[in-house]
Amino acid sequence: MGNIKKLAGQTMWYGASSIAARFLFYLLTPYFTARLTLDGYGDMSNLYAAIPFLNVLFTYGLETAYFRFSTHEKYKKDIYGTAIISIVFSTLVFATIMIMYRQTIAHWLRLDNHPEFITLAVLIISFDTLSTLPFAKLRLDQRPRKYALIRIFCICLQIAVVYFLLSVCPVWAKENPIGFWGTFYNPNYGVGYIMIANLVASAVAWFLLIPEFLSAKWTFSKSTWYDMMIYSLPLLIAGFGGMINETFDRIMITWLAPGGLDAAKEQTAIYSACYKLSILITLFIQAFRLGAEPFFFKQAEGQQPQKVYARVMKFFVITISLMFLVVMLYLDIWKYFLSLNAEKRKIYETGLKVVPILLFANMFLGIYYNLAIWYKLTHQTMAGAWITIIGAALTLFINYFFIPVFGYMASAWATFICYGSMMVISYIWGQKKYPVPYAWKKLIAYMVIALLIYWIHKLINFWTASFLFHFATATILIFLFALFILRVERKEFAKVPVIRNFLKP
Repeated sequence: MGNIKKLAGQTMWYGASSIAARFLFYLLTPYFTARLTLDGYGDMSNLYAAIPFLNVLFTYGLETAYFRFSTHEKYKKDIYGTAIISIVFSTLVFATIMIMYRQTIAHWLRLDNHPEFITLAVLIISFDTLSTLPFAKLRLDQRPRKYALIRIFCICLQIAVVYFLLSVCPVWAKENPIGFWGTFYNPNYGVGYIMIANLVASAVAWFLLIPEFLSAKWTFSKSTWYDMMIYSLPLLIAGFGGMINETFDRIMITWLAPGGLDAAKEQTAIYSACYKLSILITLFIQAFRLGAEPFFFKQAEGQQPQKVYARVMKFFVITISLMFLVVMLYLDIWKYFLSLNAEKRKIYETGLKVVPILLFANMFLGIYYNLAIWYKLTHQTMAGAWITIIGAALTLFINYFFIPVFGYMASAWATFICYGSMMVISYIWGQKKYPVPYAWKKLIAYMVIALLIYWIHKLINFWTASFLFHFATATILIFLFALFILRVERKEFAKVPVIRNFLKP
């Protein structure tokens, strides 16, 4: 239990920073949808769907390789310096090539009039890439406070710059139309201003990490680099597959949705905005991964790590099942997150039917991340690549054939089927190579019960539009589910002092 508490503590720090950072930025979703046209928000969604692909290319699995090899005495002395030199050199090469071909990339993303957006995106990715290993070093050295402070400060800076460019500058430009601000501000450059704010935040984050960046011994070991590449390149393939599964559907909607380019961009905007309502689960999964990856590798050196992994999985599934209910049962509140503009919000609300599908899809993804430890520990990272490739193939197949007929609904179901398949394949394969005693029947039961509670709530509230009634029944059902979990897992939770008193008869 002590190990679980340690993981929970680190996840809280990493999670507090990551969740706070991304949640603060996600809070801008209604602001962005109000300030931008549907086409503009669609363009922004496409850009931010492409950026993760480039992030995978620029980092090529080095972060995970660094975690894996840093625990080996053979590599400890030169791994950080070798990784830093490798990533600096490759970033310069990749960035130069991308900027040279920015017009072609802009055409591919249906942004022919704004090739400068590609330049901004490449610069953002470059600074983020150079920050990757310093952030990883903070995590490995168990310095979550500095990690958290930098993350939160930079996202607050980004929000401040966004607000200044989109809300303050227009007022100043209107007051001084022939002065500096009138010349500087362009009302049709909204997406560009959002990216400029992102670039400022990414550059500042790297600047704040310079002590960690320069702490590397600038020596390059060919043998260490070769071993890292053998380990990490399959992760690059898996990373590309993962990005196809995670973000490529937005780009494919723009390409394939019926009704022409403008209608396709509107569908991309609606789908992207509604996807963000899965924020609680996606942010928790991200925070969990930040804390869990180094934790899992260190646990592997102890006795019976499989039991620890099984218990982590159980608490993870309980948490995401509760989060599913918090989102779906309070959807009448969450929908206001779609836009500050009431008329635009009605348009975005047409996509709410994808939310439960995407929530369950992301629950499957979180479980897969837990399961994935087997191929990382056994150095069979190519297995992870194959699993992700299968998922990517399903994503591409379903989106390609069904988006022209069903629009963004096809993308939601493609995500569900993809992540569900990856979860099942990884479990079956992993149990053969690295058995872990997961209580899978109980875990499935918890998720099924959560889904049944959602449908019960939907049925109860079918006959009334009363917001208070919806809210009250949602709260009661969530409380009953939590009470049920506490009773079933009373032995586990009895080890937590605060809950132990609650469980006393």
